[in-house]
Amino acid sequence: MPAIDKVLTVDEMMRLARRRVPKMFFEYADSGSYTEGTYRENESDFSKIKLNQKVAVNLEGRNLKVTMLGKDIAMPVAIAPAATGGMQTADGEIKAARAAAKAGIPFTLSTMSVCSIEDVAENTTAPFWFQLYVMRDRDFIYRLIDRAKAARCPALVLTMDLQILGQRHKDIRNGLSTPPKFTPYSVWQMMQHPLWCMRMLGTKRHTFRNIVGHVSGDHDLASLSAWTASQFDPTLNWSDVRWIKERFGGPVIVKGVLDADDAQAAVDNGADAVVVSNHGGRQLDGAPSTIRVLPEIVDRVGKRTEVYLDSGIRSGQDVIKALAYGAKSTFIGRPMLYGLGAGGEEGVTRVLEIIRRELDTTMALCGERDVRNVGLHNIYSNDIPARNAPMVQ
Repeated sequence: MPAIDKVLTVDEMMRLARRRVPKMFFEYADSGSYTEGTYRENESDFSKIKLNQKVAVNLEGRNLKVTMLGKDIAMPVAIAPAATGGMQTADGEIKAARAAAKAGIPFTLSTMSVCSIEDVAENTTAPFWFQLYVMRDRDFIYRLIDRAKAARCPALVLTMDLQILGQRHKDIRNGLSTPPKFTPYSVWQMMQHPLWCMRMLGTKRHTFRNIVGHVSGDHDLASLSAWTASQFDPTLNWSDVRWIKERFGGPVIVKGVLDADDAQAAVDNGADAVVVSNHGGRQLDGAPSTIRVLPEIVDRVGKRTEVYLDSGIRSGQDVIKALAYGAKSTFIGRPMLYGLGAGGEEGVTRVLEIIRRELDTTMALCGERDVRNVGLHNIYSNDIPARNAPMVQ
């Protein structure tokens, strides 16, 4: 198998992770809901957009730095919240947070992470963002927000598109659980990956540690899974943004927006930024890709708040395209999980190096020295006749 430093693309990293991670956990990272149509279009719609090459431009002194929520970051990329990073490799979220800190970009820890808020805070030095799901058990949510405050998380990412779970056929067929149930099929999967097993045996972090020990009652694996599945709150509404922001006392980013009216409602109710996201194609199958709807959301709220894009980013070229259509920055989830599965912290570091190098080269070949100047002029004009027209035909 190739050394991590020889991997040249995110796609190569994905293939390497597939070989190194048990099928049930790899396919959790690499799957969408139902037909997976939206999951595929998140990537394919990016490929349909062509860039405008410019030459004979002074390209010395290039800059990739931008700001997110007023903080300088090294490039317009942040790590998205992604569950079960700690099952792609042992202590995965800690390793990903360290890689993000080295790269000078934000890391976002998921509510459904294997490593807890406290685990990451105790084993890293850079501040990290925390992602919140709103659950029926409000006392648990109050405590979760307070734990994020105690860990000095500078921002809260509120996910709005998981009130009802989209069905992912691969997870059902694989019998996915965290920690894994010891069935003949799951044991057989894990036996194919002895190095993964050895690393997992060396850590105490095998389940959803933001939840275990923090909810009332004694829960075994089955009852904890049932509790979690029943807790996503179908009554979640825009007024919840206000009390969550008040409780947290810091900036709140609303994630899961695909509609301009929803983006406006988020801002009207106090969101400090919005993330255009379809949950990586894992919720509403048949929803549009994020790059398709990005321009209309930027047109609606881009002058009032920062707009970020999540879902579908696989390269530095994709980052440039998202910026060209108005995104302030981008989030990556699956590329981070691929990096963890393929090589732990080193793998995530390599993924970020790949994206950074592609971003820098693409920006230069588009005739730009500063990533903050990327715009619609960098897109080949025949692709998109107007910003408020459909992104991809």
